[in-house]
Amino acid sequence: MLNELWAGARRVERAGYVAGAVLMLSGVFHLGVFAVDGGPWEGPVSWRKAVTFGLSFGLTLVTIVWVSSYVPLGRRARNVLLGVFTLACVLETALVTTQAWRHVPSHFDLETPFDGAVARTLAVGGALIVVVVAALTVAAFRTSPDVAPSMRLAVRAGFVFLDLALLVGAVMIARGMVEVIGGDQQRAYAVGGFLKAAHAATMHEILVLPLLARLLAATGRSEARRVRIVTVITALCTAAAVAVTVESATGMPSSLVTATLVVLSAITVLTVAETVWAGWHHKDKAVGQ
Repeated sequence: MLNELWAGARRVERAGYVAGAVLMLSGVFHLGVFAVDGGPWEGPVSWRKAVTFGLSFGLTLVTIVWVSSYVPLGRRARNVLLGVFTLACVLETALVTTQAWRHVPSHFDLETPFDGAVARTLAVGGALIVVVVAALTVAAFRTSPDVAPSMRLAVRAGFVFLDLALLVGAVMIARGMVEVIGGDQQRAYAVGGFLKAAHAATMHEILVLPLLARLLAATGRSEARRVRIVTVITALCTAAAVAVTVESATGMPSSLVTATLVVLSAITVLTVAETVWAGWHHKDKAVGQ
């Protein structure tokens, strides 16, 4: 699959794949730095941000480049959107990592002119990412005869989840900036991440759902059944995201949310495992014939 993706990729897509891989390697590298240097994992000044931004932005970049191949776009629009998205992901990760090495916060920090410039640039980069994802979401809802209905559903649902993740991120930034403008920067760090779990719970369905659709395509199932399975998993992902968001926003007992997530995760894992097994079984039968 990886060889096929690289061989059929356009120049802008290859650039995105390479940049995404570098960002993920940066995240792994900084996990090693944290293991050696130590320090707090949580808080506004920690190696955690360099790790999580590298891994998350790298994975998201690679995912968007791949998933966008199922989105009907003109050549120029594809080049512009993926080029801007790649640059924004690299910029966001580079700035956050720079501040981690300087041992100062990357967000809500207006203490010095340089720190203020970093915070404002991060805001601009985030806005560019929102615009690109919104444009890709709109394009994903155009019908393409070359894309199977199950994959079309997975891509559309994945982009909607990603839009929600970005909206949640914007809400957290806005909540923190209210405190900064009010003169309480320390409180901004304390309350700015109040929806962090909800942000994480909606971020990577853009990879999970299309990947599931791709696995289903290899099983030999009918397209109608593949659509039903993608629909069920999308509903489960939605239920999980709602449970996490409600817990984050209202302080619902975490044990209830945990139980919900365990049940939903078990159903999802069993479905994916059965799908993979069916794909292998289908291939074995094809070889036997």
